[in-house]
Amino acid sequence: MPAPVADRGYELALFGATGFTGELTADYLARHVPAGTRWALAGRNRGKLDQVRRRLAEIDPAAGEPALLHADVEDPDSLRALAESAGVVISTVGPYIVHGEPLVAACAAAGTTYLDLTGEPEFVDRMWLGYQEQALATGARLVHSCGFDSIPYDLGALFTVLALPEGVPIALQGYVRVGGTISGGTYQSAIHIFARLRQAAAAAAERRRREGRPEGRTVRGVMGTPHRDGDAGGWAVPVPTIDPVTVLRSARALDRYGPEFSYSHYLVVKRLPMLAAMAGGVGGALALAQLPPTRSLLLRLKGSGEGPSPEQRQRSWFRVRFVGEGGGKRVVTEVRGGDPGYDETAKMLAESALCLARDPLPELAGQLTPAVAMGEALIGRLQRAGIEFRVVE
Repeated sequence: MPAPVADRGYELALFGATGFTGELTADYLARHVPAGTRWALAGRNRGKLDQVRRRLAEIDPAAGEPALLHADVEDPDSLRALAESAGVVISTVGPYIVHGEPLVAACAAAGTTYLDLTGEPEFVDRMWLGYQEQALATGARLVHSCGFDSIPYDLGALFTVLALPEGVPIALQGYVRVGGTISGGTYQSAIHIFARLRQAAAAAAERRRREGRPEGRTVRGVMGTPHRDGDAGGWAVPVPTIDPVTVLRSARALDRYGPEFSYSHYLVVKRLPMLAAMAGGVGGALALAQLPPTRSLLLRLKGSGEGPSPEQRQRSWFRVRFVGEGGGKRVVTEVRGGDPGYDETAKMLAESALCLARDPLPELAGQLTPAVAMGEALIGRLQRAGIEFRVVE
């Protein structure tokens, strides 16, 4: 049997520390882990891990020297050893539908807290179908989407709900604006999502059948229609990403969202020609991803491990505006930050890990959303780390 979490060698371990987002997360941890934290870097290439560790020592020698652990998605024994050695394991190894399941399985069996930054709905549904019951039995917490997918939306929705009266129907809309570029890992995940729409729909349907819905309360997503929104700053277009799904799962789990809760999720673009260009690009990639030869070509265009330069990330930003109404009250809130996909994602992921490892949280198990697992504790951490949560009006 794995050792109790409190007796394990490491409080947290980062798997995938040599990848693009993994290195950014390691950098953030080196600057922010409390003194005396027992932590580790995990991956399959010892030489690359050692290079990362040497660079981290230059960032902040006071952070302590992380241990180096061998872990490979094709070596189940190594993943079992990793899961059994740490209380919290972070995974940045995607695309998760390709590489993610073995570590989830190991953490579910070991009663270990697992978190990642996936934006892949099929992966999250399949992990619930495959490991929810085991995680409930062992006490494991499986917390997906702890990066730009879906922290700003999930915690921003909770922040807004907490500003509204309790016990009343609530209607909420989220409007997302971003400026930035994507990494190879994000691109690869998107192509896999496009290629597996039927499989994703089947997994989602099976989860709905098995999971059920809360008794005595109504939670629903409202797709909405494209429209011009002056307050949001442009054209608002509904987007069927994992983010509104995560918000609705939190609403189903937490009574604080009221007896009736609805959520609409929009991407905001300034001009219609920009919207047309985006739609054309996504449509073309979606069509090409359906056939193996053209899908392989798409996957070769941008490989994992590539990402924007520090200068590009410095110019990147995000803003999510929420408009909530309930009990005769209307509230507008915002969540704002810098580079969404990488610098801020590394911050969100690392602060989530520290929150799960160190903060007093509800004693829950199974697959949990960030809002359910960490809630106000993580909002406070992110505010102190420079991500803005504020009531606008």
